[in-house]
Amino acid sequence: MPRDRPDPGSPHDWMRRAMADLALANVPLPAGGLYEDLCFHAQQAAEKALKAVYVRFGWPFRYVHDLEELVTGLRGHGLSLPEDIESVLVLTTYASDARYPGLPESVTEDEYDHALAVATSVVRWAESIVDVSPPGS
Repeated sequence: MPRDRPDPGSPHDWMRRAMADLALANVPLPAGGLYEDLCFHAQQAAEKALKAVYVRFGWPFRYVHDLEELVTGLRGHGLSLPEDIESVLVLTTYASDARYPGLPESVTEDEYDHALAVATSVVRWAESIVDVSPPGS
């Protein structure tokens, strides 16, 4: 029997996690590291930032990595998304396929740079919607 999802926390909690993943995505690629892993953190930053927006407005969301589903849901609630946020959909593959061996080609530095730029845009956009200062501060 599936467990009920816990309280989703506050939008600030989600933004804190989004910013932490963005910080990890910005770490220089260490010796032996893979751009795929940095791109995973970029995807996670964008995903958590989008979910912070859901929590901010009290909208339910599924715990999925599919950014298209999350973006479509935001639009369905009547939220207008800037054009550069629409490009977030390219990050979904970094949460699934790119995390496992068997990719036909490794993620390139240019693809990583693009993923990082997209994730940064999404986090900044979400910050503009969610008051990132903790309550009471």
